[in-house]
Amino acid sequence: MPSSRMRWLLRDETGVAAVLVLLVLVVGIAEPDFLTRSNLTGTAHNACYVGLMAAGMVFALAMREVDLSVGGVYALGVTVGAVCIRDGWSPWAAAAAVLVLSALLGAGNAIVATYVGLPTFIVTLATAMLFRGIGLALADGRQISGMPQDHAFFRVVGGDSAGLPTAVWVLLATTAALTLLLTRTRFGAQVRAVGSNPDAALFTGLPLVRTRIKAMALSASTAGLAAVLALAFFISGDPTVGQGYELSAIAAAIIGGTALAGGRGSVPGAVIGALILAAVASALVFFDVPINWTTFATGAVILAAVAADSALRRFRGRHT
Repeated sequence: MPSSRMRWLLRDETGVAAVLVLLVLVVGIAEPDFLTRSNLTGTAHNACYVGLMAAGMVFALAMREVDLSVGGVYALGVTVGAVCIRDGWSPWAAAAAVLVLSALLGAGNAIVATYVGLPTFIVTLATAMLFRGIGLALADGRQISGMPQDHAFFRVVGGDSAGLPTAVWVLLATTAALTLLLTRTRFGAQVRAVGSNPDAALFTGLPLVRTRIKAMALSASTAGLAAVLALAFFISGDPTVGQGYELSAIAAAIIGGTALAGGRGSVPGAVIGALILAAVASALVFFDVPINWTTFATGAVILAAVAADSALRRFRGRHT
């Protein structure tokens, strides 16, 4: 049996955390301004939206499901929240409505996939476009502005607290809560069991349909939470936001150690994966990399992070 120190070194998050630290140090050595507090804080803030979606995506991927609708849920949530506030709702009530709507959309994805007999990949691909279309229709294809900027919602949720953006604190709290949910609750055990072996889970009487609905609702709910934070920070509703966020969330989760084959996942790892993607985007700005190369560089970092994680897993296999 490995020692406690060895077990800690072999944790799923170790490899991806090492990649993040190495990336920040290398860029910081080349561009010292990268390590300023304002830049690091801004980078962490930029990672919050995809990070929240990645944290929720872990539950879907751990069950061998793929939720491609989170970007659409995010865009629709921002739009619905802005429309409600513009029409006289309290921002707090609008935020609650966005969270409830997001959970219902996620549950609806699972219900359709289950009872129509389609893979969630196909269902959520379709609903992603459906949700975006509804958002564009509600906003007439334009950005929604005219929010009451002096309202406490925008000052508190969209501002800073204890030296950090509120969104960062929300991400940290959500990461801790979802980590406990995945690793210390019956629901988390059911998610992992279904992902490990769906047939065995069905044979043992686990509630597959109920667990799928809960996991997909949770995935969409984190996208809704990201929408609330974005609405509070930008004080406007843009129906075109979130393009490609679903793929970034999936990439962050996979970078962080969640397997597409199901059965295991790491919420902290997914959030660290999102931080890596945000750090890469920030570093490209410092190095004056043309925007046409941004996608290439991000893809290269994803491959490097996944390769490092794979090497760590092989090392783990030889020492456990």
